[in-house]
Amino acid sequence: MRQTYILFLAVFFIIGCQDDDAQFGDLIAPTNLQISVEIEGESEEQPFGDGSGRVHFTASANNAISYKFDFGDNITRVAPGGSTTYTYTTVGVNDYLVTVTASGTGGITTTQTKTISVLSEFEDPATLAFLTGGESRTWSIAANETGHLGVGPLDTYGPDFFAAAPNQLAPCFYDDEITFALDANGSLTFTHNNMGETFFNVEFLSVGGGGGDSDACLPFDTEGTRFVSLGASSFDTPDELTTGTQFTIANEGFMSYYINTSTYEILEITEDFIHIRAISGSTGNPLAWYFKFTTDAGEGPGSELQSQFEDLIWAEEFDVDGSPNPDVWNIEIGNGVNGWGNFELQYYTDQNAVVSDGTLKINLIAESTNGFNYSSARINTLDKFDFQYGRIDIRAKLPEGGGTWPALWMMGSNFPTAGWPFCGEIDVMEHRGNQQDVIHGSLHFPGNSGGEAISRTVEIPGVSDNFNIYTVEWTAEQIIFAVNNEIYHVFQNNPSLPYNDPFFILLNVAMGGTFGGDVDPDFVQSTMEVDYIRVYQ
Repeated sequence: MRQTYILFLAVFFIIGCQDDDAQFGDLIAPTNLQISVEIEGESEEQPFGDGSGRVHFTASANNAISYKFDFGDNITRVAPGGSTTYTYTTVGVNDYLVTVTASGTGGITTTQTKTISVLSEFEDPATLAFLTGGESRTWSIAANETGHLGVGPLDTYGPDFFAAAPNQLAPCFYDDEITFALDANGSLTFTHNNMGETFFNVEFLSVGGGGGDSDACLPFDTEGTRFVSLGASSFDTPDELTTGTQFTIANEGFMSYYINTSTYEILEITEDFIHIRAISGSTGNPLAWYFKFTTDAGEGPGSELQSQFEDLIWAEEFDVDGSPNPDVWNIEIGNGVNGWGNFELQYYTDQNAVVSDGTLKINLIAESTNGFNYSSARINTLDKFDFQYGRIDIRAKLPEGGGTWPALWMMGSNFPTAGWPFCGEIDVMEHRGNQQDVIHGSLHFPGNSGGEAISRTVEIPGVSDNFNIYTVEWTAEQIIFAVNNEIYHVFQNNPSLPYNDPFFILLNVAMGGTFGGDVDPDFVQSTMEVDYIRVYQ
């Protein structure tokens, strides 16, 4: 038999001006605050509960619009509906002064306190050690892992609705740093450095002062140290899929992505990896959210590329003046079908690619050519050179002007038979003249091609004034994009993708089209220069 405690109003606070103010409406204090406390497993034989430490709280008051619970162990929680379950984790029988604050209109509050005694037999020193490293440990989103953010229904225990591809989401998501530490008293603490912006789920944009119909990065203050409680999981998850431990972050703390929850179930944990699950969503339609964190992001965005490939197997140095070497390069002619499938505006000729003074120059010119208003060049190494896995470095200076679309890229050598996108495409570098100094690194494959390609960008000042080295390092496990040896995009390869066969090289400068966009009506001419291409294995 479980005993219920009824807590009556003990303290009544009124805060704020009592004058009528039409801007805020009537200022009404909550009254008749009552709180029931149910300690799980409590009986005559077990007066402090069954050892799980779980306590169910229900608060109600007239004219209350929200409730805040202070559980007496440094953890607080807002429960708009007045009901919440909390797990106490300090081992043994302990007394807690619980404070519940009911909020009315205009910021007027009513507060009630009650001391309860709860038994907790929960201990998980291994999880505590993994989280903190025995002292302090910093975690970040495992951006290189498929499913580092996922969502699914409650009953399938997996991200069946969505699992993020590596580095697919907003850059602000990947900048976050989460630190778990032990303070001088041995209490578990949490700090969250979001670099000034938080990635918000669309349902909760208003919390960050935003709006719209998609997830967004919004300025949000996450400063300060919060306490964390570890406890036995209250999630209904099969034993084989969970460690059985959950943690709750005080003062509405959260793990990088804002979904309006502070409690997370630990599915898997090691010294450098955490896989967690949380429940959140609109009333009547909650969802399960999945997150993967790591202490070792490895070669990820913002880090220096430590290449594993050092043997130069092929190079094009462009050191012989004239047309591109016909033993290496095929020169494509025409506009393709519908502007090479992109509604491009240029006509490719055999005159617009020239080697001189140690560089290849692809000239995009505003001139009437075979019924088109622009001429340019596109060359490739199909059937003359290809490679599977390794590193490709291309040193280039890019054209400029609204509508220009230079590209350094690769396609699967089976393109003539498999077709696109089944052959796969790796865009070592793409650039829009309408978005000066922003470099794109993208991958196209079935299900993720065209406008749905997996792509990330990096800003490099002066790309049309200076040469930069554009790199892709490619293995059976991952594809890394870098500029001047600094990584900005990491993609996880796997056997189901078309990135495990030889690829050939393409260079071109397009005008307009689906990616190039609007053309500057005053455009006359611009040039992409390529100093060298080097392939290492």
